[in-house]
Amino acid sequence: MFNIFFGILGLLGAAAAAKSQREAGKQAAIEGEEKKKASELNAYNMETDRILSKTEAMQRHNDRLELFRSNLSANIAAFSKMNRDPKLDRSVAAFLENQRLIATDDTRRSDFMGWAEESRRATEALVMKAEGRAAQRAGYAAERASRATAFSTMVSGLTSFVKVM
Repeated sequence: MFNIFFGILGLLGAAAAAKSQREAGKQAAIEGEEKKKASELNAYNMETDRILSKTEAMQRHNDRLELFRSNLSANIAAFSKMNRDPKLDRSVAAFLENQRLIATDDTRRSDFMGWAEESRRATEALVMKAEGRAAQRAGYAAERASRATAFSTMVSGLTSFVKVM
């Protein structure tokens, strides 16, 4: 009589353990999905930041060119007031050319920094997406493993029950 009672108790324990293993697997899958969604949201934010950064870099480029044009006009006016024609005076032409080279270098450097920042943000967004997919796959793998473990627990419980009977 006690053998039957303990056999049934063991079988119920195995069923409860199998159920909890399945629930843990389902929870792991849910957590994997949530991590994937969070990573996708972070990747979307990084992509938005990348576009904003690119726009800011273009604005810096345009601002620097506008400053150059403004300074060029002011310099030409100042030299004209001193009766120094930029087309005839080589030192004035050299000065203006040097200012053009400085502005070109500034914009080139700014453009490169903008490109580097844009590339960094794009890479981070790709990494975020990959991490999300990996978390999702890990959750699904944990769920599949929990099914196998739950099945094994039930088989073990049934085997013990049969031995007791």
